[in-house]
Amino acid sequence: MIGKGELREPRWFGRVLVVLLCVPAVLVILGLTSDILRGTRYFGSDPVKEGEHFLGEWTLRLVLATLAITPLRQLTGWNWLAKHRRTLGLFAFAYVILHWSAYAFLDVQLNWADLKTDLLKRPYIYLGMIALTLMIPMAITSTKAMIRRLGRNWARLHRAVYVVAILGVIHFGMAVKKDLTEPFIYGAVLAALLGWRVVRALKNRAAMAQ
Repeated sequence: MIGKGELREPRWFGRVLVVLLCVPAVLVILGLTSDILRGTRYFGSDPVKEGEHFLGEWTLRLVLATLAITPLRQLTGWNWLAKHRRTLGLFAFAYVILHWSAYAFLDVQLNWADLKTDLLKRPYIYLGMIALTLMIPMAITSTKAMIRRLGRNWARLHRAVYVVAILGVIHFGMAVKKDLTEPFIYGAVLAALLGWRVVRALKNRAAMAQ
């Protein structure tokens, strides 16, 4: 294992993290605007679908990034990473809202007949909606005041992130259909992150039993 000496957080880290997390959103907004209004092809021949998928992938990446914080802390001793988990989680929620907005406003254009048809033909949309619904209370309770108010219930509520991650990987795999390489990669990363937690829990239980 990497040495666990406590290291201080670089002063610039928080600001740089926020800027970097904003970059994909800015790129997709500018790209889609240009493709739709000017006929460019930054997002290919079907920019709405490609932009929608782009935002969905970034949602999944950020959900996995929040789950990666704990193993990184345990491996490196960089305990200050914990305070950035909320930032990653809130950005994941922002990206899933953008992902849903691209689908609702640009893809089906709030046409309920098209939405009904999509729901019947593409059941993975249900999984995405469930994941989005689970993320709402986690985003609402992400403030320090809510953490204090909920106490131990806060941790129980935020364990829903595991379900969100699993649903996200399945949703992505079902949406892609043909080339499952990327969904399998995300699935492998998720399995590793969950496996790490299981192994740590078993080791801690064994240590306590001695």
